Amino acid sequence: MKSYPAPRRMQSGRAIFTIPTVIGVISFVGLISALTGDGVRDMISWVALLIPVATIVWAMHTRRS
Repeated sequence: MKSYPAPRRMQSGRAIFTIPTVIGVISFVGLISALTGDGVRDMISWVALLIPVATIVWAMHTRRS
């Protein structure tokens, strides 16, 4: 007997776009802090701009496994 996967439930727009929006805001903060100062702002920009890259690497790793 053939088994079928369970149907996926619908998600709201808020559930779909929350994480991408947060990543976009973090990227924006990183870009602005990189352009407006030195020292601590440079460190903030490095961390903020590393988050989207780390997210992409994590997503690629989990899909491959």
